This record gives sequence, structure tokens and C-alpha cells, in this order.
Amino acid sequence: MAEPIRAGILGATGAVGQRFIQALADHPWFEITSLAASERSAGKKYKNAANWRLDVKLPDEVSDMEIVPVDPSKVDADIVFSALPSSLAKSVETDFAKEGFVVASNASAHRMDKDVPLVVPEVNADHLGLIEVQQDKRGWDGYIITNPNCSTTMLVTTLKPLMKFGIQSVNVATMQAISGAGYEGVSSMAILDNVIPYIGSEEEKLETEPLKLLGEFNGSEIVNASFKLSAACNRVPVMDGHTEIVWITMKDDPTPSQVRQEFLNFNPNLGDLPTEPEKVIIVRDEADRPQPRLDRNMGNGMSISVGRIREGIRYVLMGHNTIRGAAGASVLNAELLHRQGKL
Repeated sequence: MAEPIRAGILGATGAVGQRFIQALADHPWFEITSLAASERSAGKKYKNAANWRLDVKLPDEVSDMEIVPVDPSKVDADIVFSALPSSLAKSVETDFAKEGFVVASNASAHRMDKDVPLVVPEVNADHLGLIEVQQDKRGWDGYIITNPNCSTTMLVTTLKPLMKFGIQSVNVATMQAISGAGYEGVSSMAILDNVIPYIGSEEEKLETEPLKLLGEFNGSEIVNASFKLSAACNRVPVMDGHTEIVWITMKDDPTPSQVRQEFLNFNPNLGDLPTEPEKVIIVRDEADRPQPRLDRNMGNGMSISVGRIREGIRYVLMGHNTIRGAAGASVLNAELLHRQGKL
């Protein structure tokens, strides 16, 4: 049996950091060897520093691990998974890559850098070719790879099988779970009995990231997709699971049954990756599905459920924002890197 790949988690005590621990604790390829967090947590055992909020037991193997500072010289790992706030990630992730680490980031800081791969494995695995461009340009031994915004991840995965029909424009309205804002991100007095029709910078991410993800890698850079995209993002009183309503115009004007069949047939051939679900896109034919409470944990939280495919083309999608849209996405990216011999 091959030696496990040593994995560190940056920002390990936060909500996404906890999801990283959940995803990596029993992983067949990775072993958690470092947990890094802020100075106030450094030096403490994880169980004493983190307020564990997931509905699964804190894994024994990390419970007594000592938290180290977010410093390349203190982290013992081959790859680090970054759950850092974007304000810190910009410089910290660069520091780690310069020191030879592979950085799999969930933060937004580097997503739109021209030489940094923004990847959803089922959508644009070939964009990993940017890694060599990045290393050559920056003179690094390590590199940074990013996954997109949680809402973007769900959207582009459903758009990918429809690209063959010539997408001309996409409009999307989101209903996003409160966990996306972090444990203390939205107060109960603000969100209970309410919908908040604004999430800072979310619409900008959702209107730009898909164009990079669905663009073409020409060997040196990404040529963005050219369709128009407009987004309206809303925070709703749901714990986990982002719902999105999508309207698409396509050159070939497919029927709802054709779109449904493309969703059913979508197979990115990544079944050998441990985190990849059996079905990436699950089609629900019930009139009132998908729903977060019923569908967010499909495929261990990695599947995206689609329903209400109607003339137009219009449909509803839903996915788990902190698993498929965050930690699980970064882990899946790392698995793809390993399969391609880049770890």
C-alpha cells in the first residue's frame, strides 16, 4: 500500500475547516498531519480550541492534535487545504506555494488569477494544465488550485452537459443557506421570518466564475466562455443547502425532455475518485423537488439535485453548500491532482 499523502488544514477550527476534517478523517489517500489556525488557537489541542458544530463525532485522530500557527515552517504536509478568510488567503496561500506546498483553496482570493486553475473536476479537469504555467511564471515549486464559490459549483455542473446546445444566456436566482455565512455570519434576529435579498460580492462571483470554468484552456491561458450571465442572490432561513432557479436560452433550443436526458446521461468518468458520488446530477421528477431538507445529503452531500425542468428552459437545482460547494470540492480537486500524478 502506498504511503498516505500528508494533508494540512489552514483555518481548521472554522465551519469549512471542520468539514475538511470530516472529509479527510477516514480518507483512503490522505492523512491529516497538521491543523493550523489563528494565534489564539495555536498550541492548544484541537478539542479545546474548536467548537465542534457538525452532527458527527469529532474524529479521535484529530481530537488531541496540537494546533500550529498558519506558517509554512510550522505545517507538516505535502498539500494544505485552505479554509482561510479571503483577506488572509491572498498572502498566506502565496507564502505556502512559494515554500513548495500544494495549496487546494476554498477561498476566493486567487480564483480569478489568470494563472491559477479554478476547477470543478466534472466540468474542466483540463484546466489543471495552468499549474505548469503558474509555476513557470512565478518560479514556485508549489502551486495554488482553487474551487469556485458554492453557488457557482452547483450552477456550472448543471450547465456543463448543456454546453453542446450553444448556451447564449443564463439568469439565476439563488436561495442560499445561512451556513454559507459561517456560524456567526447572520444573526437569528436578521434571518428568522425573513429573506435577505443581498449577499456581499456573491452576485459578482456568480456572474464571473462560471465564464472562466466553462472557458477553454488554449495551452497558456483560459479563454472565457462568451454567454451572458445575470445573478440575484438571496439569503434564506435554511441551515444547509443552496437552491437555485435557472433560466437558459440556447441556440439549439432543446426541449425539456432533451435537457432532462442530458442531465441523466452526464458522466464525467471520475468514479475512481473516493469523494466522487455515483451520480453527480440527480434528476427529480416530483413536482416539488429538489428540497434542501430532503436532498442536500444525496451522494454524501456531493450530488446536485435538479428538478422542475420546464419549457424555456427553466429548472431548479440544489446542492450542499459546505460539502459539495466547499470542503468536498477542494478534496475532490486534490484527488484529481493525485490521479494525474501532480501530488
